[in-house]
Amino acid sequence: MPTRTNKAWLSDLATPGPAREAALEDLREVIHKGLPYALSRWLSPDQPQFNSLVEEVTQETLLRVLDQLNTFEGRSQFTTWVHKIAVRIALTELRRKRWRDSSLDELTENEDVPPPPGLLADPQAGPETSAERADMLARVSRIIEEELTDRQRQALLLLGVQDMPMEDAARKLKTNRNALYKLLHDARLRLRRRLSMEDISPYEVLTLFEQK
Repeated sequence: MPTRTNKAWLSDLATPGPAREAALEDLREVIHKGLPYALSRWLSPDQPQFNSLVEEVTQETLLRVLDQLNTFEGRSQFTTWVHKIAVRIALTELRRKRWRDSSLDELTENEDVPPPPGLLADPQAGPETSAERADMLARVSRIIEEELTDRQRQALLLLGVQDMPMEDAARKLKTNRNALYKLLHDARLRLRRRLSMEDISPYEVLTLFEQK
């Protein structure tokens, strides 16, 4: 993997094309190498859940990095900044999914963002929560239908709902991994903008549906 300066990382990732594709693949390798050590106190690489978690976190981290390139201030190595994003996402996923082999207390102590309220909610959803979910689902479904292209909706369905591996989704859509990242990146930006216009936060959607 070639050595890049912070400036080179930003330049390569900022513009679609071969340079961005190469940089994304190199970042994927960086994240894959760093996560086993970073998460070793919470989840062993020998556990069957680990590989799927790493793939999910890697995908989300690459999308997040593309979203937040303009927030990188250059106070550290670019790859160090990326690692911090990856670990934060991984810890949030561990809490969100309530993985039994993880300590909620440790995760809470090592994560700046408080756990979503739904994580500790009553396991039996009342009629009010059920009604809120139905209303939110209808609103989000309408926004997805109105805001996204058919191809963007297909990508979200395969990866977000059916939890299909990235390689399989790319083959099904007859594209490659990096083009699929770009498709998801654009879809996320459009959804975020539209949700903001309708005063809906992604956090609000997540926490509501984490209430069992």
